[in-house]
Amino acid sequence: IQKLCDRVASSTLLDDRRDAVRALKSLSKKYRLEVGIQAMEHLIHVLQTDRSDSEIIGYALDTLYNVISNDLEEEEQEENLPKQVDDLGSQFTEIFIKQQENVTLLLTLVEEFDFHVRWPGVKLLTSLLKQQGPQVQQIILVSPMGVSRLMDLLADSREVIRNDGVLLLQQLTKSNAAIQKIVAFENAFERLLDIITEEGNSDGGIVVEDCLLLLQNLLKNNNSNQNFFKEGSYIQRMKPWFEVGDDNCGWSAQKVTNLHLMLQLVRVLVSPTNPPGATSSCQKAMFHCGLLQQLCTILMATGVPADILTETINTVSEVIRGCQMNQDYFASVNAPSNPPRPAIVVLLMSMVNERQPFVLRCAVLYCFQCFLYKNQKGQGEIVSTLLPSTIDATGNSVSAGQLLCGGLFSTDSLSNWCAAVALAHALQENATLKEQLLRVQLATSIGNPPVSLLQQCTNILSQGSKVQTRVGLLMLLCTWLSNCSIAVTHFLHNPANIPFLTGQIAENLGEEEQLVQGLCALLLGISIYYNDNSLENYRKEKLKQLIEKRIGRENFIEKLGFISKHELYSRAAQKPQPSFSSPDHMMFDHEFTKLVKELEGVISKAIYKSSEEDKKEEEVKKTLEQHDNIVTHYKKVIREQDQELEELKQRVNSLASQNEQLQAAVTQQVSQIQQHKDQYNLLKVQLGKDTQHHNSHSDTFQMNGIQTEEVSKLKEELEEWKNKHELLQGQLREKDSVIEKLKSSQLEMGTEQSSQTSKSGGLELNSDVQKELEMLRSQIQLQSAEISKLQAENQKLQVMNTTADHVLGDSGATAANSSEVEGRLEQEIKELKSEVKALSEEKESLKQHLDSSSSTVAILQDEKSKLQQEVAESKKEQDDLLVLLADQDQKLSALKIKLKDLGVPVEDEDDIESGDQGEEDEDGDEEEQD
Repeated sequence: IQKLCDRVASSTLLDDRRDAVRALKSLSKKYRLEVGIQAMEHLIHVLQTDRSDSEIIGYALDTLYNVISNDLEEEEQEENLPKQVDDLGSQFTEIFIKQQENVTLLLTLVEEFDFHVRWPGVKLLTSLLKQQGPQVQQIILVSPMGVSRLMDLLADSREVIRNDGVLLLQQLTKSNAAIQKIVAFENAFERLLDIITEEGNSDGGIVVEDCLLLLQNLLKNNNSNQNFFKEGSYIQRMKPWFEVGDDNCGWSAQKVTNLHLMLQLVRVLVSPTNPPGATSSCQKAMFHCGLLQQLCTILMATGVPADILTETINTVSEVIRGCQMNQDYFASVNAPSNPPRPAIVVLLMSMVNERQPFVLRCAVLYCFQCFLYKNQKGQGEIVSTLLPSTIDATGNSVSAGQLLCGGLFSTDSLSNWCAAVALAHALQENATLKEQLLRVQLATSIGNPPVSLLQQCTNILSQGSKVQTRVGLLMLLCTWLSNCSIAVTHFLHNPANIPFLTGQIAENLGEEEQLVQGLCALLLGISIYYNDNSLENYRKEKLKQLIEKRIGRENFIEKLGFISKHELYSRAAQKPQPSFSSPDHMMFDHEFTKLVKELEGVISKAIYKSSEEDKKEEEVKKTLEQHDNIVTHYKKVIREQDQELEELKQRVNSLASQNEQLQAAVTQQVSQIQQHKDQYNLLKVQLGKDTQHHNSHSDTFQMNGIQTEEVSKLKEELEEWKNKHELLQGQLREKDSVIEKLKSSQLEMGTEQSSQTSKSGGLELNSDVQKELEMLRSQIQLQSAEISKLQAENQKLQVMNTTADHVLGDSGATAANSSEVEGRLEQEIKELKSEVKALSEEKESLKQHLDSSSSTVAILQDEKSKLQQEVAESKKEQDDLLVLLADQDQKLSALKIKLKDLGVPVEDEDDIESGDQGEEDEDGDEEEQD
């Protein structure tokens, strides 16, 4: 080894050095320690100097990998080696990373595309991260583009490098949130999901497993990445993972592992430890994309392996926990049985069945707890299945309530505990259901009267059953009685309950029974704290005296403290999911630990309070309750008034809109009526004329005479229209000339005073006037066109008239021809009348436009006069300024003379002025040229 190291260090030929490094590589597996100690420095030097030769670089990287990695040694089955191996690998890693440049150099080598350099480089970097993870992570994090370079490995077309790149990123992202964020924002999710899809989702090999482990690293406890994953719509891409066929027999071990990791990844996104807002948004996304529905399909499928079924139940639990929409969907899921049963009922049947695996029963309990978490609707549905009015008399179908009661009173202590905890969750923070559950009656045996559920629970408790059963029942009773005075009264109504509790607390029993004593103390404390003193024999004061005599206050408080000091209590308080190593450890529920924290201090204070303090507290409570009632009453009144106000506002708005519509309709109808009146009057006049003509002339020649008269009248009217038309055009020309004058005057004023803000207003008015004039001109053109049309028709009529006269005078035409002429003439006259009417209407509109234009002209003239006045004022100000400037010049010249007399050198401004004058002249010339 020493000779080979010397050859690597001193040989000038590259081939010699390459052979020496190859020889060191072959020795490095067997003589790891010696090669590591003697050759590491030389190998690093090779990496630095021989970058051009990929072969020697590859041998050097392989040698370093063999020295640093523990994988090869771990394969040997020697007992004494593992610890020594671990130490050796970490020591060599420490030596290598002492110089940060070595890791940076390795990162640049990993960028090389050559397979013989890139692959051993990736393996070596992975090994370094395994040995000294945090230190190497820190070096990579501070090196420029360090993480980004490694992300390129996922895009490598060679699967070996891509797969080892995934393993490298697994080590790189362990417990480092900063690197996790960088990797996620380098498009890791997209690439990893693509690889999983390419490999066949859950049917894929170990590559899918590695990708899923890397995804878990990136998402677990990293809120930023979870949000990025959700916002990038990657949750939707998880749905195909869980598409399981009907034939579920013969799953491979790899498929089970992959699906297990996929379910865990879903749970990472909706974990109860995440921020509530993030969890809620992920839950909603899972429902909308159909992922929850897919999970429920696996839940109800047959032939699914037990561990996958258990993990699926846990996953569904966390997807529905605290999300009303998902909980409602889960309540509607039915198992594919005949007849179909709700999924909740099928799961509860598994929970109370002692033949089912323990982990599966725990998972079902967790699912039931999550279904009821913050779900008052679901709680009500479960409790309603126990109430007398809703129980199915036929007994065909088993309800959730019946299953829970059956589990509560079965011989299996684990079923007792699970059913008690499940029922306690149905009552959690729901005073109404606590009162309703008091109505539940149970038929214990034939011939005996039914007893209440509360009574049956206390009866079993007093019979001295297993510790697990009694703990479960005591937790149920504590949850039931807390914050419910009516339930406390019912409990105290049974004379055997208080003596049993005091007897249990007072005894000195073993460690196992201490837990039961603590819970009995808690139940007795709840009976005191939530007691409304409705039972004379069990008033607060009397119960406190009983504790003082039978147990002793200090002893009572000590027993109460047994609960929170218990090891199993601490475990249960950590997380909501019930996870127990064995059924014997199944003692406490997570939600119950919260109740104990809340009540322990309160009960301790209540025990030491005197009767006077209790009375004062009760009075305060009553006054507070009265105050709260008054406040709630007023809130209700205000709410109602707000609703009424809103309704009235809406009604006012609707009535106002209706009123506007009606007014518009009325105005429209008024205008229509006026039009009809005008038309009626016109028709009346015409009819009067027609009747007069008909009465005075009876033959066809007289009719022709009348028609000629009407034609002459029409001619006169046409002449009048022509005159009016010319008059209007004259007026328009006058207006045009006035506007042109105004334009020119405004332009002059604009040059005189460009800073005046009124210029823009005048120009705008001018442009408006021009637009109106354009409109008027177009209308006049239309008028002239119609007049020419009328003239043509008039000529046509005259021709027809002359032909008719000629025919009648010369040949005495027949009555049939004259009647034809008469009909035509009448039709033409009607058309002319209608056109005359249209012209008259257009005349009115033209008049209106002229009036408006005259008003705008008047406004413009006012504006002009104002502008002229302002110009005059500005000229006056300029004159004043000129006077002031002249005074200043005189003063300046006087001061200069004085300064010269005093002997102070004063620069003569004649040259400066002449220079300025020259510049001004030049500027003036440039302006003129422009």
